[in-house]
Amino acid sequence: MEEELRKKWKSEENIAKINGWDFSYLENRYNEKTLSWSYYEIIKKYLKDEMKLLDIDTGGGEFLLSLKHPFENTSCTEGYEPNVELCMNKLKPLGINFKEAKDVAKLPFDDNSFDIVIDRHGSYNPIEVKRVLKDNGLFITQQVGEKNDEDLVKILLPNNHTKYPNFNLTSQKELFEKNGFEIIDQKEEFGKIEFYDVGAIVWFSKIIEWEFEGFSVDKCFNKLLECFKIIEKEGKFETKTHRFLLVCKNKKYLKKL
Repeated sequence: MEEELRKKWKSEENIAKINGWDFSYLENRYNEKTLSWSYYEIIKKYLKDEMKLLDIDTGGGEFLLSLKHPFENTSCTEGYEPNVELCMNKLKPLGINFKEAKDVAKLPFDDNSFDIVIDRHGSYNPIEVKRVLKDNGLFITQQVGEKNDEDLVKILLPNNHTKYPNFNLTSQKELFEKNGFEIIDQKEEFGKIEFYDVGAIVWFSKIIEWEFEGFSVDKCFNKLLECFKIIEKEGKFETKTHRFLLVCKNKKYLKKL
């Protein structure tokens, strides 16, 4: 039986890939608890058609397109190579100003270019965000915190340590305040993800490679068997999620510290 499971899970490992940020492959195989806030609604609260908008690390542009912002006032960046090609083919023909940017500390835009900069689960550099924002412009970000998926990581890769220590609401709020931003809104929440089969865990762990560094079915097989037993007994494997949100106003007259 174990070798049959190994073969089945390795097939999930071998096909693990993602187009943009689309997790539809795991439909009905996992469930992530909905946050108490809507990132979409928070952005729409501030965003007006005439505003210049930048989306950093847009993925495949799925969320950006859902905002339905006028394309001529929309810019975005992406650095992950497969998604860069996707954005070139999907977003540029629409008239969106897409630019490849592997380094968020060097955004390819002029000073004071945008009314709103958004960033959903991507990297950012507060100094560079400040540079491209207009005075009183807004930076709106929803982020994955340091404790995300830690229950699953501890089982599969117990010797791994978090790569993003102190990446939480308190530390990031202080960072933006030190760089001349006023905090308009802030939220933080710990939720959960439920997995209903181990193959879903394998696929997920291969895709989220920065959290599950060094993961493979062969290396973690005995740990995956532990997950299998938990699912057999309880019908699911549950792990914690960590999200936080910041809405920051750029005050250029404030001195950087």
